[in-house]
Amino acid sequence: MSQSRTYEVRTYGCQMNVHDSERLSGLLEDAGYARAAEGTTADVVVFNTCAVRENADNRLYGNLGHLRPVKDSHPGMQIAVGGCLAQKDRGEIVRRAPWVDVVFGTHNIGSLPVLLERARVQREAQVEIEESLSAFPSTLPSRRESAYAAWVAISVGCNNTCTFCIVPSLRGKEKDRRPGDILAEVRALVAEGVAEVTLLGQNVNAYGSEFGDRQAFSKLLRACGEVEGLERVRFTSPHPRDFTDDVIEAMAETPNVMPQLHMPLQSGSSRVLKAMRRSYRRERYLGILAKVREAMPEAAITTDIIVGFPGETEADFTETLEVVREARFAAAFTFQYSKRPGTPAADMPDQLPKEVVQERYERLLELQERISWEENQKLVGREVELLVAEGEGRKDGERRRLSGRAPDNRLVHFAVDDSAAQRLRPGDLATVEVTYAAPHHLVADSGVRAVRPTRAGDAWAARNGRAPQAPGVLLGMPKVGVPEPLPAAADGCAID
Repeated sequence: MSQSRTYEVRTYGCQMNVHDSERLSGLLEDAGYARAAEGTTADVVVFNTCAVRENADNRLYGNLGHLRPVKDSHPGMQIAVGGCLAQKDRGEIVRRAPWVDVVFGTHNIGSLPVLLERARVQREAQVEIEESLSAFPSTLPSRRESAYAAWVAISVGCNNTCTFCIVPSLRGKEKDRRPGDILAEVRALVAEGVAEVTLLGQNVNAYGSEFGDRQAFSKLLRACGEVEGLERVRFTSPHPRDFTDDVIEAMAETPNVMPQLHMPLQSGSSRVLKAMRRSYRRERYLGILAKVREAMPEAAITTDIIVGFPGETEADFTETLEVVREARFAAAFTFQYSKRPGTPAADMPDQLPKEVVQERYERLLELQERISWEENQKLVGREVELLVAEGEGRKDGERRRLSGRAPDNRLVHFAVDDSAAQRLRPGDLATVEVTYAAPHHLVADSGVRAVRPTRAGDAWAARNGRAPQAPGVLLGMPKVGVPEPLPAAADGCAID
């Protein structure tokens, strides 16, 4: 195969898919492909798909349709489809889009280079779907998208049976990595300059169930705290059923585990939670939040909520609003219920009309926007240390700002002068004072109070051809810029 063949990976869905795409990129580069330059047509286009939302199918087949004439005009071009939708649709993909060359599932991403070569030689589509995981994906090569932050998968699959969720049938039963393998990967990443790791799993705090240690997750958090040079540890997404006191204690007592928790609620109605098979009730959920805030008063808690689950009444929805008011989430990813064929909820009676779901969704969004703004306003005047990020602020350049993440994962846009802009790199740590709050971000326009260069910043500089930063402290930056207008509401997709 020519060394000049290029690739592009297009990713849809959750953090697990993003991490899988890093593996797919690593596999392709290991096989001799090069990432296609922006604005060019790649020789291989890989779709890493999601099947969680109702429009996932239409989105994929629409994109494949747009790509067909491009392929026709580029002899030798190949198209591959993987991920959850590929696991679900299998041979249906090449039936509906016969110009696709390769279809592979969630359990055999390591097969992609071989399947591409086989399709090229045999001149026919290759469809290979495995029913279970043969090797943990973290054994595969990876092309990490960030020099300073990394995903670390600790488990794959899920043992839950939520009636709305198709993930367990596509990702399989939970499989846990051994703690030693996880910590070895974390240490290797830190040695390369990574400052922040996010432990990743479909049900991350159920970690250890496969090998019979119910405290394995809290032990893992504490062990991460002993990795020298690891500045920040996060995890996503936990399940309330498995959120035990030892995890809260480990979070509070391990300095580099960040005071941030994303824990899906899904509904504030215990009746709806039972219909969802969520295995906890609103009292249990609110009790966990109370314990977390008692141990970590500064913790920012975010969540996922589904509106319009089959049979949800106005009284049920009112209970969800009540929980949102009491929980005071920093942010919430809110979704309108999406029927997925193959899930029990898809066949439930009392499917709600679209207009009812939409009206409830807008009410929930309005309430959460107000709460997010009020919670963010409490931080005005507070100093925070930010991990400087890359590409988080679309208007940073014109407003002479950089962006970073606070320990609680809030996004902060902060003003810099020319000196600070030249010295600060993604991965460095900057101390700023919050001067303005919006629902989805904070602004710090009073100047950078201090800078702590890091090995993560050095790693970013090395990747981008910049010289390492000499250690030092930067003080007294002048104020630049004006407060930003309120942004539009955000949407997102979480794992659990």
